[in-house]
Amino acid sequence: MYLTRGLTLILALSAGVLAANLYYAQPLTAPMGQSLGLAPAVAGLVVTLTQIGYGLGVLFLVPLGDLLENRKIILSMITLAIISLLGIGMSTQLIPYFTAALLLGVGVSCIQIIVPYASHLSPEAKRGQVVGSLMSGLMLGIMLSRPIAGFVSDLMSWHAVFYISASMMFIIAVILYFTLPRREPRNTGLRYSRLLLSMGTLMFRFSVLRRRAIYQSFMFAAFCLFWTSVPLLLAGPVFNLSQSAIALFALVGVAGAIFAPIAGKLADRGLTARISALSFALGAVSFLLSRFAHLGSPLSLALLTFAAIMLDAGVSGNLVLGQRAVFSLSTELRGRLNSLFIATIFIGGAFGSFIGVWSYARGGWPLTSWIGFALPTLGLVYFFTEKPERN
Repeated sequence: MYLTRGLTLILALSAGVLAANLYYAQPLTAPMGQSLGLAPAVAGLVVTLTQIGYGLGVLFLVPLGDLLENRKIILSMITLAIISLLGIGMSTQLIPYFTAALLLGVGVSCIQIIVPYASHLSPEAKRGQVVGSLMSGLMLGIMLSRPIAGFVSDLMSWHAVFYISASMMFIIAVILYFTLPRREPRNTGLRYSRLLLSMGTLMFRFSVLRRRAIYQSFMFAAFCLFWTSVPLLLAGPVFNLSQSAIALFALVGVAGAIFAPIAGKLADRGLTARISALSFALGAVSFLLSRFAHLGSPLSLALLTFAAIMLDAGVSGNLVLGQRAVFSLSTELRGRLNSLFIATIFIGGAFGSFIGVWSYARGGWPLTSWIGFALPTLGLVYFFTEKPERN
């Protein structure tokens, strides 16, 4: 059975709604940190804990996509995410919040079962396009999460953001329950312990996996650094914007997501290497662009907005290229390969979120933007060491 357009759209929507949960806290770092009693220098933990949970889920639960019936796993993990969202909404102290945030990340990691699931149901000639569509939905969810969180927080409170998300997730769960076809993997005789142990050799076995994971970890670290620190810059004395104005700023950044399906189509035509280099360049230049005007001026805000679009385009494009390359390695290993790929990326993302808040507290936007510039630049340098035939 191949994916229909309707089911592809449903899965892309699901990926977006799920992914948004990882980033609702990003523009709310300051108010959530104050509410929970966190010092400003470590307020990034309100985002980092969910990303760590996501990484754990990717590493220990996503490989089950190679072992167990996929539909059942997806629905079970979404249920965990819904319960965790309700827990976050009710949290007023650190320990309950951190517990719920960690479990939310674990539940939301089912995105990385949905993506290879869709890849299994896609013909080879259209795999890049299908993965691009899902990544476009995922990136839209990530980028829309910030304006949604800003608007809702301004109108009600940050707690309401997570209650509303739980309601949206419940609707998604019902839709998927009635539309997802079953998919039984071929590795049904493999034990879970052997499944996990086999992952230890895959990163060494496949150089494509290693490289694409490291490439995207540099890009995703820059992405998380930008979107964790920029709300602090915009809300601070330099720009003094409201949460609603910051939400509008984030909404413009959504335009970068249109690059994901374009990158997928170009990869299907054999242009992976060129688009990879372009993605790194977009990420690096975006941070330089933000320095071409005096901070606080209308021009600097305009340049910062354009930088957000460039960075989001580079990150989404490179993600599609990476997953397409990884999914082409082995059908039977697809879940485990994707697990290693995404886990590596989110180590970079967790680092970027934390270092973004830390660097902004220490040196403001100048220090933060130079670190942001360095991350995709280092990725590009590493990319240029790749042998041409592997591109």
